[in-house]
Parts: sequence; C-alpha cells; structure tokens
Amino acid sequence: MERREFLKLSAMTAATAALPEVLEAEETTVDRPNVIFIVADQRHYGLSKATGYPLDTSPTLDSMQKAGIGFERNYCTTPLCVPSRVSMLTGRWPEATHVRMNLQAKDAYFEKDLYQVAKSQGYRTALTGKNHTYLKKDSLDVWREYTHEGSRDDEDAPGDAKKFDVWLKGLHFNVAEEPSPYPLSTQIPYRIVSDAIAFIDETSSQPFILQVGFPEPHDPEQVPAPYWNMFPPESVPGRCAGPDALSKMGQRAQWEYRLQQDNFPDTERLWRRYKSNYLGALRMIDDQIKRLKDHLEAKGLMKRTLVVFTSDHGDYLMNYGLGRKGVGLYEDLTHTPQIWCGYGVRPRTSALEAFTSMADLMPTLCEVMGAEIPHGVQGRSLWPILRGEDFPKEEFRSIYAGVGLGGLYYEDSDKVPTSISHDPTRTGSWDELNKVTQSGNQKMVRMGDWKLVYDMMGYGQLYHLRTDPCELKNLFDKPEHATEQANLMAELAMWMIRVQDSLPTGPQNVKYQTKWSTQHNWYAPYQHGGAPPNPYIP
Repeated sequence: MERREFLKLSAMTAATAALPEVLEAEETTVDRPNVIFIVADQRHYGLSKATGYPLDTSPTLDSMQKAGIGFERNYCTTPLCVPSRVSMLTGRWPEATHVRMNLQAKDAYFEKDLYQVAKSQGYRTALTGKNHTYLKKDSLDVWREYTHEGSRDDEDAPGDAKKFDVWLKGLHFNVAEEPSPYPLSTQIPYRIVSDAIAFIDETSSQPFILQVGFPEPHDPEQVPAPYWNMFPPESVPGRCAGPDALSKMGQRAQWEYRLQQDNFPDTERLWRRYKSNYLGALRMIDDQIKRLKDHLEAKGLMKRTLVVFTSDHGDYLMNYGLGRKGVGLYEDLTHTPQIWCGYGVRPRTSALEAFTSMADLMPTLCEVMGAEIPHGVQGRSLWPILRGEDFPKEEFRSIYAGVGLGGLYYEDSDKVPTSISHDPTRTGSWDELNKVTQSGNQKMVRMGDWKLVYDMMGYGQLYHLRTDPCELKNLFDKPEHATEQANLMAELAMWMIRVQDSLPTGPQNVKYQTKWSTQHNWYAPYQHGGAPPNPYIP
C-alpha cells in the first residue's frame, strides 16, 4: 500500500502543482554553456519529497527539479552499469553499441561519443568519480577516477582516506551494521566533489563539460555520521512484498535470492538496515551536490551552466527480498531519475508526461553545445522540451529497454551452484550479474499506465502499474485486456525496429551517411513539419 501511494503521489507532485505550463525566467545567453552531468549508481527512482516520498532524502535535487524539469517517466536502456553508461555516452541502445554486459565495454561501437563531440566544439573535458565504460585516462583532459572501493590514485589520497578505502573493501559490497568509523571527508562523494571543484577553479575562459560520477548509493550500503540513522530502520517505509513474492517471479529470481542468502545470510534479516543506509547515502550525495552548486553560485557560473542528474539503473531496495539488481526489467531496476536545471531550462508541466531514456542525454547535450547529432545516435534530443518549445507528444508516448545475453534461461534443473558467483578470496562476496541471472533475452515497453515485457520464448508479462505498481499480477493473455496487449505488442515491435543499428560508421561509409537522422532525432513530426505520410496507405 505504501508503494502504491508513493507512485500515485508521484504523478502529481507539489512542485508540479505549483508550476505553470512554462515558467518565464531570466535568460542568460552564452555561445557555449558549461555542462555538468551527475551520475549516481544504482539510484532508485522516486525517493524524494518532490516525487511524493515521505522522507526528505534529497532537498537539493528537489530544488533543482522545482527550478527545472524532472522527467517522471525516465528509463535506463538496460539495468546494468556498463551498457547503460555506454548508452549515455553514445546515445545508442545496447543492441547497437554491442555492449550488453559489464565485461564488454571495449566492444562499444559508435561514430562519435559525447566527449569527442565536446572536444570538437572547444570544450575542456573532465571526469571525477566512477567511469565504468570504455573511456581511458587519455580520453579526457582531466581524469580523477574512483570505484566503489576508493580512489584509483591511491598515492594522492590522504591518510584517513586510504584507511577508509581499506575499511570499505572489507565490507565485500554488503550492508554495514555499524556506521563508518571515518569522517565524511573520507567518503567517496566528498572527495569526488572536491576534485570537481578543483577542476572548475582551474578552468577559466574555456567552456567545460564535467562528469561527476558517484559510486553511491550502490552497495556496499554504508554511511558515516550524521547520515547513519538519519532515517532510522524502524521508520523507513515498508516494502511492497518480501521473499514470498519470489514464487511469482520465476526460477532465476529464486536462484538469485539463494545466491544472496548463501553468501551473506544476514541480508534478509537486515533489510530495514539496508534501506536505512541507502536513504542515508542519498542524503549524503545530495549534500555534496549542494556543495558543488554553492561553489558554482559563488563563482557566478550557475547561470551559464547546465546541470543534469541521472542514474545508470535502479535497485530492488529489498523488495521481493532482493538487494542490488539482477533478474528482469522491474520498475525498481529500470525506472531512473533525470533532472535538468540551470542554463536554458524552463519548468513546464507537460514535459512530465514524456517517456524519456538514458540514451536521450547524449543528443540533448550535442544540441546544447551547438553540435550536430552524430550518425547512428538513436536517442532523442530533449533540448527543445527543456527550453519550453513545442514538441510532438507522440514522439515521447512510450519508451523501451531490454536485458539479457541470449540463449535459454537457466533453470533449477540445470543445478547451477551459487558458488559460480562468489570470489573465494573475499568472504561474503557475490555478484548478482552472472550467467544465470542474465540468461535469456527480454524486451520491455512502457506506455501510459501499462507495461509489457516479452522474451525470446514468446512468454509475456502485462502489468497495469497504476493499480499494480509492484508488478505482481500478470495480465498477459487475459481476454479483457486484449486491446491493451495488442497495442503494446505493436509499440514494442516499433521500438525494436527503431533501435536496430543505423550505422555503418567510419570514413569508408561516408557516402551512405546522408539522411540517417532527423532534426532533434525526432521521428514525428518529420524534418519538414508534420508526420511523414504512411506509404502503405493509398
């Protein structure tokens, strides 16, 4: 019930209710605005007051959403770190990038990525924080990489930070039962923002694009004071269902639960602590975003800087008894935040109905920087929407995602031991992304209040999310929902055709790259105004 009420509130937030269709704001015009895009890892959608959540986890992000636009129907291209982040950089779905799992970053296929476009436009480029893509240190002008276990440049870390990194590794990515014994200044988000501020301070006349990549709130779920028990375990909202719901989720989800419990048996017992630490991490991240924004304001840069916040995927957040991510295309994993504010952005209510994607970030920033959208980009630029201009609602009526490495599903009869996903050198470690959880192939489409999931076996799932937000009542093949199912099947087919690779790229194929994309990369209305005629209707 609590989650249902949360989703109901999400459709009509306090911020939305207070806004006109387009809010007139003081306009600052610059040739090339600065760009900061903030990427959290494994950040579940909707855990803030602006989206109807009862706890105040993200006041800074809420203020950004009120001053700008927070797309309420944003989805990742796939609920895995590397493929989703490659989509963010290239504007292409995993089907086109060839990156469908975390070990495939080097296989990324594209013409130009976001940083190559930025450099061609005279931007200074930087990354502070998590990378987890094909990018290398020499791909950008400034590089300060962090992982979930600390800094890549250990020799530069102060003493306490080095001790913290050792302590962090000792958690083996599991939930902490005690607060971090080290101060906030050793936490990765604090160090990342310190590096981001240093980059901003050393960049003068040249416009910059800066990626701030927080490894949190991804496991291990840990926080220091004052974030420890900021949202006490006994006060956190309940979950939509516990492990009893696994019977409705199939054998792979049940296997993932066994994997989790075999390697860290206290996970289910600590589900409220997991959630408490996770929410505390959200507030810790939010405070560091405020620190970064305050610095921009102090330097007079905020009006000439565009800021976007998003995440690569979500987290089960102990719904169904599962932590982290893994099996399927559930809303917990695919529904992610995307908030824009700053230069050129005007709040508007109609934008909140648009279905958007992680893949839309790259073409949007191309237009922001004054560059053409490269060949092969499949995402759509949101820049006209963000600026308060007209946009075709039909173009954003639905969105698509997928997951899976192909082949048949592993089943209980295969007797795959959970030890396949355990590192014997690290007690209690386990990886939820493995050959069992990622077996098979599923595709998803969201449209209106409905969601359809279809797989390589012809098995389907149909959910009415307004009445069944936890996706526990499968309506697929129910006669009373035949119309909705048919409409969604057609929409899914359209998306699967649309995201097929529209390249080849490279100099040998220049002569073919003439009319492969449209203005803003929208398909409707067409380049010349209005939808193109249907050639199959006389």
